[in-house]
Amino acid sequence: MFTGIVEELGEITAVETLDDACRFRVRGPAVTEGARHGDSIAVNGVCLTVVDHEGDAFTADVMAETLNRSSLGALAVGSRVNLERPTAVGARLGGHIVQGHVDGTGEVLERKPSEHWEIVKISLPADLARYVVEKGSITVDGISLTVVDAGPDFFTVSLIPTTLALTTLGIKQPGDPVNLEVDVIAKYVERLLTAQGGTR
Repeated sequence: MFTGIVEELGEITAVETLDDACRFRVRGPAVTEGARHGDSIAVNGVCLTVVDHEGDAFTADVMAETLNRSSLGALAVGSRVNLERPTAVGARLGGHIVQGHVDGTGEVLERKPSEHWEIVKISLPADLARYVVEKGSITVDGISLTVVDAGPDFFTVSLIPTTLALTTLGIKQPGDPVNLEVDVIAKYVERLLTAQGGTR
């Protein structure tokens, strides 16, 4: 489990394309410290398994299903990525419960800078809109954010200077894809209510 609090801004240093998968080499000094084979690291909100690590970088295999459902397929050498290790039991939950299982992708639609923050508007797939509410939580490229406004096919988030400086949302431009993970609690509630309604 993750919390959506990005630990560092890493970089893709190598991409190996396989028949039905892709292998990334990711530089991230903080998240590779103490890393072992089989550990999990979230890359732009996608939970990946460490295959190997050396120095300040690790490699991870990404299967076709993940490439198709996320924006990882658009990554290239030099791409910056948000990195986070799983939260430890007993640690503070600084963001919200994040599984690292991307529900879909959106697109940055526009950015409106102001003196102390920036409003970013992001497109929202129709099948995810019912899980997104004003002042609720959503994960964008692995970043735990609070929804400012929720429309039928978009939502907005307000970004503070720290988020702009330390995550990919500081450099994403209109047209760029982002990974979205909605609040898992909303999905469980929907499932329970649906099941309950079906037994009446």
